[in-house]
Amino acid sequence: MTQREQAASAFDDLHARHAVALTQQTYLLTGRPRLARRAVEQGFRLAWQRWPQVAVDPDPAGWVRAAAYEYALTPWHRLCPGLRPARKPKRFQEPKESKEFQEPKELQEGGPSGRALLEALLSLPAPYRRALLLHDGLGMGLYETAAEIEASTPAAAGRLTHARERIAERLPELGLGGQEPVRQGEILRARITGLAAAQQVTPAAAQSVRSASERSDLRTTLAAVGLTGLFALVTLVMMIVTPDHYTPSPDKPLATAPHTRLSPAPRHGADIRKQGNAAVRKRLRQARLTPDVR
Repeated sequence: MTQREQAASAFDDLHARHAVALTQQTYLLTGRPRLARRAVEQGFRLAWQRWPQVAVDPDPAGWVRAAAYEYALTPWHRLCPGLRPARKPKRFQEPKESKEFQEPKELQEGGPSGRALLEALLSLPAPYRRALLLHDGLGMGLYETAAEIEASTPAAAGRLTHARERIAERLPELGLGGQEPVRQGEILRARITGLAAAQQVTPAAAQSVRSASERSDLRTTLAAVGLTGLFALVTLVMMIVTPDHYTPSPDKPLATAPHTRLSPAPRHGADIRKQGNAAVRKRLRQARLTPDVR
């Protein structure tokens, strides 16, 4: 087996073990089935493009999850109606989504553990929602959560506490009020895990993800080469059409009136100095002849 075949086999195994769970978790982050599926596919595409780096990572699934979460929470998705994160969960029985998702029985029945919990999660600010899903939903430690969301440990703890308080106010029937932080985390983890597992997800095949990643990488390379060639062409054209030296404009001749003599040239500096010395000597002689100066 060649090195490329070994890499493809390892990637396919990673995709088979984590694609479904990552898509379910990303749906709880966004509330949009299409956006969740696309974000996870994008995360695996980036992982295949950077597979030498991902293969030696201590947590390859965490690498893909971080990439998928970053893609899902990108602000430009707000400009796309189909990918815009929703404050209310998108219903699964839409025609475009029916092949990848099915309405979970838990959401059909409603209740605080179903749609109400998902709406409460989506009502949180995105940084607080992400911290809650990582810490309480996946059971990550506070330090690991802070590292993944690129925040300090106190900041991550503050987001987590605020998110729990908001959920407790919105869903008092969960029984979070008055509980210790550890007990609150246990309750939310059980609810969030059950809500994520209730989703029926069919992600794209690993081979198609690898093929799409290679095509995307090829398009990026071709675009970079095209831009470089265009810049070189523009530079060459500018060098051809621009003169290689500067030609100053000719001096304009002095305009003189007809039949008018030019003024004589000024005397040289030596003649001017002689006149000045003679005037000084004359003043000195007059001063000696004046009796008032004695």
